[in-house]
Amino acid sequence: DCYTVREALHCDRFDGLTLTIVGDVKHSRVARSNIAAFTMLGAKVVLVAPPTLLPSDVGHWPVEVAHRLDDVIGRTDVLYMLRLQSERMTQGHVPNLREYATYFGLDARRVARLPEGAVIMHPGPMNRGVEMLVDPTALPNSLIHRQVANGVAVRMAVLYDLLVGESSSASLGEVA
Repeated sequence: DCYTVREALHCDRFDGLTLTIVGDVKHSRVARSNIAAFTMLGAKVVLVAPPTLLPSDVGHWPVEVAHRLDDVIGRTDVLYMLRLQSERMTQGHVPNLREYATYFGLDARRVARLPEGAVIMHPGPMNRGVEMLVDPTALPNSLIHRQVANGVAVRMAVLYDLLVGESSSASLGEVA
């Protein structure tokens, strides 16, 4: 995700960049990883979710917390939508999906309120009609397909480096 943002926004560091993560932060490993990575690189991270979808210790994290997407969307550079992970939920964390979509879903009105140059990301799989109320493939500022492709390439590079390392003379063909 960091590579995708760096590539799309043509920046080496993320100082001054605001990454807004929306949704089920409590159950998301992606959110935790991105918070660590993006803050380490200098970005400001804003979490937007109902209190029931935030970890109990979020007050100790290096983030800003908001409970309304409309309050922060106008100042975000990267809008990172998360899905509701109902398979990890043991109790009702939201009253119903329609209400969640109303307050936290990305619709055409919210897309129009994004600053010029802002980009949209989602780690997948996607709950259409819940967190995504628009077709993300129709959005010119969506990085979702690039995010998936870059994720595969970055993982391959990391695995190659771990398996072969710089000191090995093995070629990629010998590893495969």
